[in-house]
Amino acid sequence: MRTHHRQHPHFSQHSMTATSAPKCQKSTANSGLLSEFVYSENQPALTQLLLPLLHHLGEQSRWLLWLTPTQKLSRRWLAQSGLPVDKIVQVSQLQGMASVDAMERALLTGNYSVVLGWLPELNDLDRKRLQVAAEVGGSYGFIMKPLISPFCADGQPPQ
Repeated sequence: MRTHHRQHPHFSQHSMTATSAPKCQKSTANSGLLSEFVYSENQPALTQLLLPLLHHLGEQSRWLLWLTPTQKLSRRWLAQSGLPVDKIVQVSQLQGMASVDAMERALLTGNYSVVLGWLPELNDLDRKRLQVAAEVGGSYGFIMKPLISPFCADGQPPQ
């Protein structure tokens, strides 16, 4: 099931949740979730909405995985954000389908409480693969999408 919620003018979330889990799974696998976050990099919505959830998930015994295309996470930023630096793994320099495959494998393992992936445009089959992997691994998967807007920070089109 897909739902669309407006959280902020520059932030939306598409969620897919499990309707049924395979019989061989533990009951904890029902907590798996895949969400897509579209956010504006010049708005604080990402930090205000996602960081509290990451703090909570960081209290689990499992790791937090960041699959980033190019940029490296700053240990200073992680520490200032209050995230558990010693429980965060980052994999960068992934390209296209390799990123989708890497996110699917990470979600399936169940070793991560959350997997954040900055992925290319996904088709419905890729979304379904990631949804099933999140359910099987009992993990949260967040597909991160920076909003590309033709408007400036003040809401006006560029001159």
